[in-house]
Amino acid sequence: MEYSVAIAYLGLLLVSGVLLYLIWRIMKRNQESIMDGNAPAIAGSDELGGQAKDKSQFDEPDEEALAEMADVLSSAAEAQGIQYEDD
Repeated sequence: MEYSVAIAYLGLLLVSGVLLYLIWRIMKRNQESIMDGNAPAIAGSDELGGQAKDKSQFDEPDEEALAEMADVLSSAAEAQGIQYEDD
């Protein structure tokens, strides 16, 4: 009787050890996949397709773009508690 109980305990200990090892391996695999998926983008490692159709449009901003930039600057200054005055 005592012999069979000892074997049962040994079997349960062995199964528990194997299960803990499997859980540890799955945890490490998940950590690596999360680290790879959320790695920071390194400049130049990504490929951007296409080009601007008319590159000269970016040389001088138009009035609409300047007004939008002024709105962005004033809202950012307001969020920081700074008085922004347009010239």
